[in-house]
Amino acid sequence: MRLLKSKKGITMKNVILKTCGLLILIVLVANSCGSTKEQVTISDEEKTAFKKQAGDTIKIASDKTEYEIIIIEPGFNFWLQSIAQPEGYYSQSYLENRNNIYVIEWNQRVLQPQRYSPNLYELQIDYSPHIDYGYEVNYKLYNYFIYFQRKYNQRLGPFIPRI
Repeated sequence: MRLLKSKKGITMKNVILKTCGLLILIVLVANSCGSTKEQVTISDEEKTAFKKQAGDTIKIASDKTEYEIIIIEPGFNFWLQSIAQPEGYYSQSYLENRNNIYVIEWNQRVLQPQRYSPNLYELQIDYSPHIDYGYEVNYKLYNYFIYFQRKYNQRLGPFIPRI
């Protein structure tokens, strides 16, 4: 292959490389400018749950295990009964995988009170992917994470908190 040189010593290869580089840069800039985060749509019924002031206390426990979680969050029980997908909608393995991701991020945020509100992230959650907590514990914990993310506009993982 023979390269053509101009009088200024610039080869066609250099021109092509610079043009390709410029095009790639333009595409990257345009892509970053045009991308937006997907917004979570909150229904009126869900807004009602979020506005509840009375304290709900949910005890998440399984008869088969010795583990329990107590959630004191106004509106969560109402949300769980009226908004959340019913029990059986998700498989236990799906719930366990999501809960593991959410717990890791939650616990990281608890350890960074200067970066994340200690009013939201008060206590660490002791959750091990090697323990079978049963369906009910995983179902309610997962739904609490969804409720929490939607109510407080937080993102605990790469997933959009959908119902």
